[in-house]
Amino acid sequence: MKFGVFDHMDRAGPDLGRQFEDRLKLIELYERAGFHAYHLAEHHATPLGMAPSPSVFLAAVAQRTKTLRFGPLVYTLNLYHPLRLIDEICMLDQLSGGRLELGVGRGISPYEVGYYGVDPATGPERFAEMLSVVLKGLTAKRLSHAGKYFTFDDVPMEMQPIQRPHPPLWYGANSLESADRLAGQGLNAVVGMKAEAVGAFAARYRAAWRALGHDEANLPFIGLSRHVVVGDTDREAQSAARRAYALWYDALIHLWRAHGVGLPRQMIPAEFDGALAGGYVVAGSAATVRDRLKRDNDVAGINYCLCRLAFGDLSIEESRRSVDLFAREVMPAL
Repeated sequence: MKFGVFDHMDRAGPDLGRQFEDRLKLIELYERAGFHAYHLAEHHATPLGMAPSPSVFLAAVAQRTKTLRFGPLVYTLNLYHPLRLIDEICMLDQLSGGRLELGVGRGISPYEVGYYGVDPATGPERFAEMLSVVLKGLTAKRLSHAGKYFTFDDVPMEMQPIQRPHPPLWYGANSLESADRLAGQGLNAVVGMKAEAVGAFAARYRAAWRALGHDEANLPFIGLSRHVVVGDTDREAQSAARRAYALWYDALIHLWRAHGVGLPRQMIPAEFDGALAGGYVVAGSAATVRDRLKRDNDVAGINYCLCRLAFGDLSIEESRRSVDLFAREVMPAL
């Protein structure tokens, strides 16, 4: 089992510069605590994502850390020109000495891609072509491609990543059916469902992986993401988590509410008590968090435990306390 951190970088207050600096201090702590990687979301025109250019923030992460791996989860590929993104990926991998984890996706919000003039209906097709072009560009000396959305004729690829053929790929999965495709592509997967549903996904992914003749020892990461707050007592931790979760959820639904519609897939409970009961939030003393994660991790069949340790209005002191207790009393037991 390895441990990672996922961060929406949702708005924590009016002072964005301070939020960035506090987050970088926490990321330094994640490294010292032994986390495998830090994963940053990309969102636009919403308080859910105050790092709409992940590469910019991750360049700072590269300079503030030495061993921690990091990357976008995900780059919204349909909002980029492939040549520009190839250069950014190569630069980050070079700046970090080969520590980039490359998350890719098409974007879950039609409003965000719509602001950029991208038709959401073209999302899957555009994403597939974009990913193909990016992988070609990361692995070849020259890039040629003739497709529906992009055409390139013998473009020199001056930049290359350190990791060959390219940095490890990640994808955010939300359906059981995607397990076969992701296993076939060898992608690391983070699944946004309850532990029981993630267990079905993990079993199907493993079966597809074995059917392709791959060794279980080389299985990519299969992760489950949840909000985690650890405190000295259940009451203390759950009080902080309840307060911060309400603000995070408000940011999550911001654009959907602004357009007068609900979330297309209401997988995450709006109310804190429902989120806590369902395991979307794990909050309590170290013993409470340890026992819940152990149970859910076993049910989910995962090998990657992904935690949101900073969200809503959690102070840097509250998040530091969570990280300290989590690293000292939870991680060793899992």
